[in-house]
Amino acid sequence: MAEETLFTKIIKGEIPSEKVYRDEFVTAFKDINPKARHHILIVPNKPIPTVADIEPEDEKLIGHLFTVARKIAEDLGVNKSGYRLIFNCGPDGHQEVQHVHMHFLAGGDLGLGGFPEK
Repeated sequence: MAEETLFTKIIKGEIPSEKVYRDEFVTAFKDINPKARHHILIVPNKPIPTVADIEPEDEKLIGHLFTVARKIAEDLGVNKSGYRLIFNCGPDGHQEVQHVHMHFLAGGDLGLGGFPEK
């Protein structure tokens, strides 16, 4: 079993967060250090340390992260203007919390020149 992380504590409600979506499989909440106007972390409720630890039986769960991202984009009204989805994996990928999570970034031009002002 994976170690308890900041995200598992948020999922269990032990650490407060500004949740934007929750179901039995996924929790999504605002990043406390946002890099864009809308910076949301979409996290599977099942603790999986890194993308490298995803197993074949997790495919449906990981696919659900993308369905939730689409719903969040629609709710925020950015489904037409666009958004960015990012996974970081391991130390070289700058993964800070050892629990798979998708960064949802939106709210302005997210081109290679950087992120828009928040």
